[in-house]
Amino acid sequence: MLEFKYDTQLLIDGKNLSEDKIGEYITKNIKGDCLLAVGSEETIKIHFHTNTPWKVLEYCASLGDVYDVVIENMERQTNGLKG
Repeated sequence: MLEFKYDTQLLIDGKNLSEDKIGEYITKNIKGDCLLAVGSEETIKIHFHTNTPWKVLEYCASLGDVYDVVIENMERQTNGLKG
């Protein structure tokens, strides 16, 4: 059993985006692990394992346009099923 079962990935397009600020907000406000927030001031890629992917989506949507959203259930993948 995984502690955080949803692999949440997405891109954000916006203005004056900060990898550090986004990473800090997610770390402090959304339970999970394996956070990556990388990119530029205009585009950031997020990768995060969590049980509440909708919170990640909600926060990121407040920063700009969200697209290429992928949410995979890693628990199902571990059991040989499609995630």
